[in-house]
Amino acid sequence: MATAQLPLHAMEPASQVDSGDMSVPSLFTTGPPIRDALETESSLLQDETIDECLPFLSGQAHDHVNAHGVPRLYRDRHVRFLHKQLGTLPPMFKSADPSRPWIFYWCLAGLTLLGEDVESYRSRLVETVRPMQNETGGFGGGFGQTSHLATTYATVLSLALVGGEDAFEVVDRRSMWKWLCSLKQPDGGFQMAAGGEEDVRGAYCAAVIISLLNIPLSLPPDSPARAAGHTGLLSGLGEWVRRCQTYEGGVSAKPGVEAHGAYVFCALGCLSILDSPHRSVPRYLNVARLASWLSARQYAPEGGFSGRTNKLVDGCYSHWVGGCWPLLEASLKGPGKRPAAQTADRSPSQADDSLFDRNGLIRYILCCGQDLSKRGGLRDKPSKYSDAYHSCYVLSGLSSAQHKWELVEARTDEFALDGDKWIVSPHVKGEQIFDEQDRVCVTHPVYTIPPHKAEACQQYFISKEGF
Repeated sequence: MATAQLPLHAMEPASQVDSGDMSVPSLFTTGPPIRDALETESSLLQDETIDECLPFLSGQAHDHVNAHGVPRLYRDRHVRFLHKQLGTLPPMFKSADPSRPWIFYWCLAGLTLLGEDVESYRSRLVETVRPMQNETGGFGGGFGQTSHLATTYATVLSLALVGGEDAFEVVDRRSMWKWLCSLKQPDGGFQMAAGGEEDVRGAYCAAVIISLLNIPLSLPPDSPARAAGHTGLLSGLGEWVRRCQTYEGGVSAKPGVEAHGAYVFCALGCLSILDSPHRSVPRYLNVARLASWLSARQYAPEGGFSGRTNKLVDGCYSHWVGGCWPLLEASLKGPGKRPAAQTADRSPSQADDSLFDRNGLIRYILCCGQDLSKRGGLRDKPSKYSDAYHSCYVLSGLSSAQHKWELVEARTDEFALDGDKWIVSPHVKGEQIFDEQDRVCVTHPVYTIPPHKAEACQQYFISKEGF
C-alpha cells in the first residue's frame, strides 16, 4: 500500500511549510513518509487520492484559511443542504425508498450537530413513520415493507431526536419486544430481519433499541434462543461479538470475514450497552490488537480514516472509526472523577495524549470533507458529491475529534442499561487548528445522538410500567 499510518499518538512534525502567514505541517503537504515498493491497483488508487487531497490539505484550494491552513466550517450551507434533503426529493431517489428512515436520521442528526433545533419536524416525522410500523413489530423502510433492524434503529433514533411524548408513543413496545425475540438466534446474535442475515450490525441495532426503549429482556418460552440456553435478549451477545474479532484485531460483520471500521464501532457500541466499557470490552475483545488495527486506519498525508486494510480514506469513517476512540479510551481507563480544577482548566498547554491524531482528522474534514460550493453538505473526499449520509457521519467524527468524553461513573448492575455516567468537554490539549466558532455540538459516543436526547428517551420509557 502506498501510504503509511499515522502513529498511535498524535504526530506533529517539527518541519513545517509556510505560505505567508499560513503554517501547515509538512506531513500534510507531501507524499507519505513510507511507501511500499510493490505497485498494485490499490496503491495507484491511493496515489490518486493523495494527489487529489494535497491541494486541499495544504490550503491552496481554498479561498480563505486560518493561520493553520484550515478553512472555516461552512455551517449555514450545510444546514440548508440538510433541510433540503428533508423536503421533496427528485425522482432519482426512488431507489432509496427503503432507506427513508436513514435519510430522516442522517439529516436530523446532522442538523443537531450544527446546532439546529429539529423539534419542529416532530409532527411530520410522526405522521411519516407511523405507517412504517408493522403489526408484528419493528419498522420497515416504508409502508408495507418488511421490518428491519437497521430501519427500526434509524426510526427510533429519529423519534428520539425530535423528542416529545407524541414521538415516543409511536412505538408499539410490546410488538417490538416480540419481534426482537423472534430475531434472537440460538448462537446469541440477531438477524437483521426475519430469515435475514445475522451480523454485528444486528447486535448493535438491537442493543440500542432495547436500551433506549427499555424493552424487557426476558425471552418467551417458545423462543429458539431460549431452547439453546439463553434466557434474555442480551444473553450470549457478548460471546457472539467476540467471535467477530479477526486475526488483524479489527471486527468483521460475522465470524470469519474481513474486518471493517463500521463493524468495530457496532461491536464497541453493543458491548458498552451490555456493561460498562472498561469491563465489557476487555472481557470480549483483545483491546491491544484492536487499538493497533484502529490506529492503522488513519493515513498520512490525508489525516482521515479508511474503513479496511489497504482501502482509501473516506469521510464517513470519521465517525465509524473516529467514533471508536472514546469507547476504546473508556475501556482502557475505566471510570474516574476528574478533580474540579482539572475540569475547569481549559488551558491548551498540556501535550495531547489522545490515541489518535485529532488535528489530522479535523484537517481532513474541514479541508477535504466539505462541499465548498453553494450546494453545501459533507462528502467522502474532494472528488465526490456531498450527501446526507456523509454529512451526518463526517460531522459526528468532527464532534468526536473536537470533544473529550470520559466515563466518570460505572453502573453497579450490568442490567442497568442507563447506569453509566459520562461527561463531555471541549478537547483543548495541544494546538487547536480550527476556529472556536467552528466547534460542533456533542453526540453520545454510544447512541450517536445528543446525550440529553438519549437520556430523555430512556427516562420516558423507564417511567412507564409494563407495556
